[in-house]
Amino acid sequence: MRLLFITDNFPPEVNAPATRTYEHCREWVREGADVTVISCTPNFPQGKVYEGYQNNLMSHEVVDGIKVIRVWSYISSNEGFLKRTLDYVSFAIMAFVAGLAIKTDIIVATSPQFFAAISGRWLAFFKRKPWVMEVRDMWPESIKTVGAMKGGKVLDFFEWLELRLYKSAKLIIPVTDSFKLDMISRGVDESKIRVIKNGANLSLYRNQPKQLDLEDELGLKEKFVIGYVGTHGMAHKLDFILDCAAKVTDVSIHFLFIGSGAKKIELIAQAQTLQLTNVQFLDPVAKPEVWRYISILDAMVVPLKKSDLFKTVIPSKIFETAAMRTPILLGVDGEVRELVDNYGAGLFFEPENEKDFLRTVSLVKSKGQLYSDLQIGCEKLAQDFDRKKLAAQMLSEIQYLIN
Repeated sequence: MRLLFITDNFPPEVNAPATRTYEHCREWVREGADVTVISCTPNFPQGKVYEGYQNNLMSHEVVDGIKVIRVWSYISSNEGFLKRTLDYVSFAIMAFVAGLAIKTDIIVATSPQFFAAISGRWLAFFKRKPWVMEVRDMWPESIKTVGAMKGGKVLDFFEWLELRLYKSAKLIIPVTDSFKLDMISRGVDESKIRVIKNGANLSLYRNQPKQLDLEDELGLKEKFVIGYVGTHGMAHKLDFILDCAAKVTDVSIHFLFIGSGAKKIELIAQAQTLQLTNVQFLDPVAKPEVWRYISILDAMVVPLKKSDLFKTVIPSKIFETAAMRTPILLGVDGEVRELVDNYGAGLFFEPENEKDFLRTVSLVKSKGQLYSDLQIGCEKLAQDFDRKKLAAQMLSEIQYLIN
């Protein structure tokens, strides 16, 4: 089977979309599929081309058997609606042009970003091939929620276009059950929706030892470390976590933020203004190195802005965290709360509720039987969301369309 995958993010970028796409495609290649990925020059989230790459018109490489075509796009940092839109639209156009020359049996396009899905839909139309829409975020609703765009005719048009994409796709693969229910409520045919959640690469994250040398290097020995690993963006409410850190009186508790994003400069300035001595910021690390940093964490905080929309999401970092047996402090209500609670893999705090967050910090810091139980819950959660199993499930659904 020849498969063409359109995605705006791909390694060496380390965000959740890049990781999911790469790990799925790698497994599909191992199962005998001929996989071509069209992506842009790696630049997320700083909006700067990674070392060793150039933003050329088109370039080719092979990554673990995956044929990767990099196309030119207008590159900008994740700031400003107009610049981001130019970034997304330019990639969609170039991906469409490059895709016309690729022989394939089926096309998969992932959203967000939204315009990559448009590229996949038009390639399917011109090539007369079925296409699959993977939905990792309810875009454009999410950009309104984080304040990147206000309601109006433009948003109404995007929402109309979103429904057109759902209805034209032969198969829709959302990453949460809540996304599926939302689609059905808007008239999308339930029979062509298959939920395939995120997961973790257990061969990379499971049973890894604590990296004592890294702990010493960062000066965190004897500290109870609460970490955050990922994008420092508008949706993540890390400013709230910093405000809470200012109220923590236990000097052994330390907060470690790893990653970058549109809000990182503001967050560093906020920490300086608050004169926080229990907070440390690190640059992003390569995906194969992330486990080393999780290994020195005593808990992982997973916050999002308080919004009904975010009750439908499942942040992918919970699966990698669970695979490392690191308890989760979850500041996201809804489907992910139910998932974490069912496995007993973490403690929930109401989003943006300072008192509740400090309560969970105190509970998890006490260690003891509760902490051990949370670690056991993490292990069970990770086992049920093995990325290899999920990739096989998705490949089976795709193959069914062309058999």
